[in-house]
Amino acid sequence: MASKLNKLVLASSNPGKLREISAVLAPLGIDVVPQSDLGIADAEEPFRTFIENALAKARHAARQAHLPALADDSGLCAHALGGEPGVHSARYATLAGANPGREEQDRRNNQKLVQELRDKEDFNAHYYCVIVLVRHAQDPEPVIAEGSWSGQIIAQPRGANGFGYDPHFLLPDLGLTAAELDPEQKNLISHRGKALRRLMARLREAR
Repeated sequence: MASKLNKLVLASSNPGKLREISAVLAPLGIDVVPQSDLGIADAEEPFRTFIENALAKARHAARQAHLPALADDSGLCAHALGGEPGVHSARYATLAGANPGREEQDRRNNQKLVQELRDKEDFNAHYYCVIVLVRHAQDPEPVIAEGSWSGQIIAQPRGANGFGYDPHFLLPDLGLTAAELDPEQKNLISHRGKALRRLMARLREAR
């Protein structure tokens, strides 16, 4: 697959994901085009598992763009909350009919997460990411890779990098939050970075 894969559409409108995915795929010489550049709207994500949502997003983008498509579905899973916000991470604190900007949505999500954990004793959590690559919309053999990243939730945000829950996601071994890491360091150890490297390895095997 990799020898023929020169361009793909990224099934996301999230600028943070675009930066991270483009940086990791650059060594393969793959041109990553965000679906928003092609006028493709976000797909519905009605499923209860990350892999089902990622596959739905990839097939939607491939169908609209007539290109191979890559999608990730990722989220934060707090252990004391039974894995929530999980697949609802991006819209955890969304009110019916509300459509806040991305930064405001992140702020609300983090505020709700800290509130939900306020009376808990377990602050352990992990990020999870599954990445799906399809050659075309009906591809019967999607390439799938996953990664996870363990940490703890802290009440006070720290750091100006990253996005989503990164300012509240502490890495105890480093003493830093995900938002305090520089982008290169984050890509080496994050859930998305791990999943992308596994995807790259599978693409290289297919040459």
